Amino acid sequence: MSAFAQPACSAKQMWSIGASTGRVNLWEGSIRSGKTYASILRWFIFVTHAPQQGELVMVGKSRDSLYRNVIAPIQSSPEYAVLRPFVKYRAGAPIAHFFGRQVHILGANDTKAEGKIRGMTVCGAYVDELTMIDVAFFKQLLGRMSVEGAQLFATTNPDSPAHWLKTEYLDKLGEFPDWRRFHFTLDDNPALSADYVASIKREYTGLWYKRFILGLWVAAEGAIYNMWDPDVHVRPWAETPDMRALVAVGMDYGTTNATAALMLGISRELVGNHYRSRLWLVDEWRYDSRAADGITKPDVELSRMFREWLDQPHLPEGNMGLGYKPRFIILDPSAASMRAQLQKDGVQTHPGDNAVGKGISLIANLLAQRQLMVTDRCKGWIAEAPGYSWDPKKSEAGYDVPVKVADHSLDGGRYAIATTEQFWRKQVDWPDALAA
Repeated sequence: MSAFAQPACSAKQMWSIGASTGRVNLWEGSIRSGKTYASILRWFIFVTHAPQQGELVMVGKSRDSLYRNVIAPIQSSPEYAVLRPFVKYRAGAPIAHFFGRQVHILGANDTKAEGKIRGMTVCGAYVDELTMIDVAFFKQLLGRMSVEGAQLFATTNPDSPAHWLKTEYLDKLGEFPDWRRFHFTLDDNPALSADYVASIKREYTGLWYKRFILGLWVAAEGAIYNMWDPDVHVRPWAETPDMRALVAVGMDYGTTNATAALMLGISRELVGNHYRSRLWLVDEWRYDSRAADGITKPDVELSRMFREWLDQPHLPEGNMGLGYKPRFIILDPSAASMRAQLQKDGVQTHPGDNAVGKGISLIANLLAQRQLMVTDRCKGWIAEAPGYSWDPKKSEAGYDVPVKVADHSLDGGRYAIATTEQFWRKQVDWPDALAA
């Protein structure tokens, strides 16, 4: 074990590594608290002496998320340099090799996923973001761990207090003497500077502050965007600042419901003596049959109307970005017929990232930091934001789900923002001081 006990480890991380001797070992708590680092080191220690009988598996919501959260940092971050020579993996592949041992790389985000391990004998498992894993898969995984000495190591941020992990396991730890639970907060990571901790605390608000910063298992309730303030976040379209780029148009598709498209830009604004950038929803196109005497439009007509809007100016005259075209057209991933029609009409689209909770959290944090602004042309988005709320019945069942009413423009904006995060993330540098 001493080979991986790097000086960067805190006392609590070292303690959790040494104390994770149970059949199931869970690191949970706030983000950036050091729990994942400790869990990865512990997993690799286990792999070096895992039982020879049975299979090793690593599980995430998807292979991509597992690679992004766990494997990619091992392959690139300095703190994992000691492990890197022993890690062989290509992104997207179903198999990795750690210390010469074969490891199955699995995604497990729905009820069908548990079939992936049926018939498998598992001697060791690592699960990233356990609350994102389907309960049927988790139960199947536990049942597959029949080898003597088999262990499971997992990480998670807190979720709803009605989540299956909380109600079926964490609230009953007295009934599971072979479980170990390690709770981490930001204060448990000595590698973080005081300025960084203060900054990251400002980046979260409401529900996400309680879960991701305080590490609490709390229910989603009330308004989703409770930080939304039209006096702060809405500006006249004619006063739209210069744009560095028009990133994307995100479209939510409906037949009897509204079809809405929101255009996202990255600004170039003079703040003091420096130019700064943040995200702007600069324009909106929307067709709502209910507002048009119940007249629905076929896909071919919606496509025509959308393309006509797309060809119009989306920024006021004199704006530096006036001639820009959006780089991506992001479409509701379930809108197969509209995707086919747009492609036929010469418009290439990309499926939107529809991880609802993640996208909502991202937008809430941007609003809280004033890193997302909206022009008064986005009337649907502005009208829907104040009433957007969590479904109380779903919350009671342990799921964070918005009430599916009046959310079409919000969904279109979410597709544009969440799907293109990797493109705009490093360009948004709005100073924290302006968000205070």
